[in-house]
Order: sequence, then C-alpha cells, then structure tokens
Amino acid sequence: MNPHTGTKPGTKPKDEAPTLDRTTFGHRLRTARKRFGWTLAQLAERSGVSITTISRAERGQLALGYENFAALGRALEMDMNAMFAGAGVKPAQFDGPVVTRAGKGVVYRGLSFAYEFLGTTAAGKQMSPVVGTVHARRINGPEDFARHPGEEFAYVLSGEIEVHFDTGEVVHLARGDSLYYDSSIGHAYVSVSRQLAKIVGVTTGESGHMKSAREAPVLKPTRKVAARKTGRSKS
Repeated sequence: MNPHTGTKPGTKPKDEAPTLDRTTFGHRLRTARKRFGWTLAQLAERSGVSITTISRAERGQLALGYENFAALGRALEMDMNAMFAGAGVKPAQFDGPVVTRAGKGVVYRGLSFAYEFLGTTAAGKQMSPVVGTVHARRINGPEDFARHPGEEFAYVLSGEIEVHFDTGEVVHLARGDSLYYDSSIGHAYVSVSRQLAKIVGVTTGESGHMKSAREAPVLKPTRKVAARKTGRSKS
C-alpha cells in the first residue's frame, strides 16, 4: 500500500484521469476492422490512411493524429466515443445530460496533442469536445496539417498558440481568444508560449448544409450565341 496515495502498487489513484494507451486503442482498431472482415489494405483503401500507419497503430507502436483516427472511425463506422471510451465503459445512446467531472475525461497522447476527450459515454453525439495540450513547437512539413470534414472551434485556456492553415494564413491566439473555421482546410496547432498551451476544442461532422454546398454543381455563365442565318441558293 502506498502511504501517500492509499493505493496498492501498480494501481492508479482514484482521482487520476483514465488514460487510453496505444495498445488498448490498437486492439479496438483491430477488432473493429476484423468485424468487417477487412484486410489492412481494404481499410487503407476505404480510409485513405496508409497500410503501414494502420498496422503500426494496431500493434500499439504509433500514436495517431486527429486526421487519421477520424478517417479510420468514419471508414469503420465507429463512433468516436466508442473509440475513446474509458476501459470497461460502454457508451450509451445520447438521451440526456452527460457530465464529465474535472480531470475525468479520457486522455490520449497523439502526435502533437495530448487529448482529454469529454462526454465519451454519449454515443452518436454530433460534437466531439476535448481539452487539448498543444505539444507541437513548429511545423515540420505538409504531413503536420490535419484535414477532416466538418467544422472546428478552439478556445485558449492558457498559454498562446498559432494556428497554421495550408493556405498560408497564420492566426495567433492568446488566453481567452477563440477561433472557428472549416476543418476541411488543412490546419495545425503550435504552442508559442513558454509553457505548453492548453485549449478547449470542439469538432463537428459535416453538416447537411456543408455537404450540399460542397456537392452543388458549379454553374458556369452562359454566353449567348448569335443565331446564324442559313439559306439555300436558288437553282
């Protein structure tokens, strides 16, 4: 028994946030893929995520960024809450208020973010709220930009960040600032304060209005063509 925490060796204190480790996440990913009877290549084709990335994630060797686990979740028809629910917790249909107590969200350490997923017990909800700690300090290349259908909101709780878009635009946000944008545009977060910045982020799926606008045919301006006069020569 640990005299400071009151817990047995190898156990977590009761007030410690539940953490989803890479091995557990990989097992859930592999189980979901096999439920469809798909090979790695078939899932890669449907999700747009490489075979190598999926294989390493399933074996717990790689932490995925938001773009990849969102793409895999869509391909596997896997609710984000089922993917990130705490151990032994089965998400239930969203039919009432869902409370996540302070520090009780499910923590997952991604490539450039540490995510604390909130409201993970509600299946089928339209928004995915997280508290995120931004670990990235710079943009290394095009692979750092995430893209996913829908919209995204970010509110800075502490520190300062820059949000880089693949259009070349960079938005600086300090404590109390917020940003709302179309998340299908490539975006990446970077901490620029001395301490790592912490934010509240909310993502949504693609709404019907957004899908309609994206799929609407582009109307090209029509040009009037002058009518030609035709006539037959008299014999």
